[in-house]
Parts: sequence; structure tokens; C-alpha cells
Amino acid sequence: MALDQSFVGRTYPPTEPYEVGREKIREFAEAVGDANPAYTDAEAAKALGHPDVIAPPTFVFSITFKAAGQVVRDPRLGLDYSRVVHGDQKFAYRRPVRAGDRLTVTSTIEAIKSLAGNDILDIRGEVHDEAGEHVVTAWTKLVARAAEEA
Repeated sequence: MALDQSFVGRTYPPTEPYEVGREKIREFAEAVGDANPAYTDAEAAKALGHPDVIAPPTFVFSITFKAAGQVVRDPRLGLDYSRVVHGDQKFAYRRPVRAGDRLTVTSTIEAIKSLAGNDILDIRGEVHDEAGEHVVTAWTKLVARAAEEA
């Protein structure tokens, strides 16, 4: 079943604030194998002009993808999540994510397309800090594979 095109442009409420912790950043950097000292050593980050450790660029995926769950779980959209695969991801940063940031994400459906029976859903996540400063925009592309013929 095709996704409801009337959802293009729909924006969901901002998430509750997510507090970025030094330990979460360190764990993420280790998990992706990035040994940049700015991710684990506050003094190294400060030497680069940051007030505290910063997160690797893809760290924000963990909170923007969770926020996109508001879209995915919207029963009126008609998305069968059991058929979904992650198609693409990109980020545009205004500044790095820092330890101590309290971030909220507002998700918007940018596009819905059908291609060869597959539904393609583009979700934009706008990430802001507690002061309302724009930190990063994340774009997530989800592909709901076509149902297999019986």
C-alpha cells in the first residue's frame, strides 16, 4: 500500500531534550573506531577551540533516527516498518555536538516517492540546543520494500 502523499511537509513536535554526555561520546567514538582525542579528552578539544569534548559527526544519528520514530510510528502514514531498510543518511552541521548539549529534534517529512513498488520516505531532522541554536540538520531516507507477490 502506497504511503499517504498528504503527509509531505508534515512536521512532528520536538522531542524531549537529550543530554549529550562525555561517556556517550567516548563510547560512540570507540564503537566507530575513531581515536580523535577531541572526542575523549577535554583539554585536546579545548586546544581546538571547543568548550568540551565534541562528538564524532555521525553521533547525532542516534538521536535523529530515534526522533524519526514519531514519523515511522504514525499509523495514519501507513508505513509497514517490517519492510523498511535504511537507504541513506546525510548531515549539515552549523557546529559540532558537544558534551553538555541538551538537544531536541524536530522531524519533518520532506518527500514520499514510489519507485518499482517501493515507498521512499525522506525525513529531515532539525537539531537545536537548549538556547534554540541550530546545531545540525540530518536527512534520513527510509525505503519500505514492496510486498512480495504470493
